[in-house]
Amino acid sequence: MFASGVVKLLSNCPTWWNLTALTIHFESQCIPTSLAWFAHYLPTWLLKLAVVGTFVIEIAIPFLFFIPIHSLRVFSFHAQMLFQVSIILTGNYNFFNLLTMALCLSLVDDDFLLHAVQGRSNIVKGVSGTAFRWMRYFFTQVIEILIYGGLIYWTIQFFNLRILSDWTIESKIAFSKREFLVFIKKILPVTIWIGVLSLSANILIALYRSIVNGRGFVGKVIFIIGTLFFSGVAVWMFSISLIPHTIIDRSSQQNLWPVVRTWHSRVDKFNLVNSYGLFRRMTGVGGRPELVVEGSNSLHSGWNEYHFLYKPGNLTCKPAFIIPHQPRLDWQMWFAALGSYSENPWFVSLVYRLLHHQQEVLDLMDKELLPFQKQPPRYIRATLYKYKYTDFTVIREKKNGNWWKRDSGTEYFPPLSKDDRSLINFIKAKDIPVEKSLTIRVTNLFVKRILTTTRKLASMFHPTTFIWSLFCSGITIKMIYPILQLL
Repeated sequence: MFASGVVKLLSNCPTWWNLTALTIHFESQCIPTSLAWFAHYLPTWLLKLAVVGTFVIEIAIPFLFFIPIHSLRVFSFHAQMLFQVSIILTGNYNFFNLLTMALCLSLVDDDFLLHAVQGRSNIVKGVSGTAFRWMRYFFTQVIEILIYGGLIYWTIQFFNLRILSDWTIESKIAFSKREFLVFIKKILPVTIWIGVLSLSANILIALYRSIVNGRGFVGKVIFIIGTLFFSGVAVWMFSISLIPHTIIDRSSQQNLWPVVRTWHSRVDKFNLVNSYGLFRRMTGVGGRPELVVEGSNSLHSGWNEYHFLYKPGNLTCKPAFIIPHQPRLDWQMWFAALGSYSENPWFVSLVYRLLHHQQEVLDLMDKELLPFQKQPPRYIRATLYKYKYTDFTVIREKKNGNWWKRDSGTEYFPPLSKDDRSLINFIKAKDIPVEKSLTIRVTNLFVKRILTTTRKLASMFHPTTFIWSLFCSGITIKMIYPILQLL
């Protein structure tokens, strides 16, 4: 979270520094939802205030994850949950937000979860030490007031928040880029030491529990050895994670122990730890770049569009909710539109497969609107358009059913046939196999039949429906299992 917020400002992207990122984001993100269309037309002052909230939630509030006060951790939990739900409602980011929400559950304890689910707590608290509890309550309240007050005060100061006469809120960043760099240099070592102290405390607590919970001398020894082993793994993982964590400040990275850099270099290829920075720079200023793939049997006329299942293309198609499905092809088409086809050789391979009417590739597209049902076209081309949301008044007045509008477009990929030498030479130069050359020796026909049948059955359903059906089935079984035990 901290890195994701910091890199937005370190990238020097003008939309983040001007607090205008969200006036572009809802229109330019990978696969927007239908609610993103409405969010795009919220007042500019409110969208700028939402960017301020994003910086506070991503940069400041994560420090409360480690504070030893339960109510403040619960506050940070609610802030993160609100943030992730907002993203889910306005953008399809597959399982990313769900994983983040699952990680945030570590911020709350069993007592909080039981109270949220059952409306009451099953944990009995002691009644002794009344004076100590009142003293702890008093100091907790003081610290809460100081932290909440500090968050409000510094948010107002750093973002120059002012309530105007029309009851709108004006906001702008009140610190310079140089001041922010100085802040990063000072705060990054603090984040490392917070991690060290937190990990050390958890290791000590785990060792204490190993001694207390172990039965007999042998049991205690086994528990302690197991705890020490996993503690060693945790320390090693934490150490190598400092390399990508400190990538935002090279001086801090150089101050790390040389042995840590050696460890990281030896295992870097396994991607055990990574740097992180979502939406470092805002793309789509002036309209989202979008690729449209078309096929025809003539170079001069008859071009028909291939429709994708999820990404914007068809102007009348309503953006859909597809969480937690990850439509890899639609997702990658967004990245391809940001560059050229020479930087995305997989796109050239896609064109080649479409020219050969390869069924596995056609299954990834909208087969109901497939322009060439039985035979592939002779030529395929790709055009790069700038897409924008239809004006709010158009939908409100029901002038047409379009959700998108686009410009005249420019050539992205020239019209080519399947026998074109330039196409074949490009694919061969990139070592992309043109035929199914992989042969797998089947040793268990029964398992093969099961897998083949399962794949066919799964392909009959919409991916999102299939995933949520599995999820809801698991929840239902979990709920009725206690009832079945009583029968």
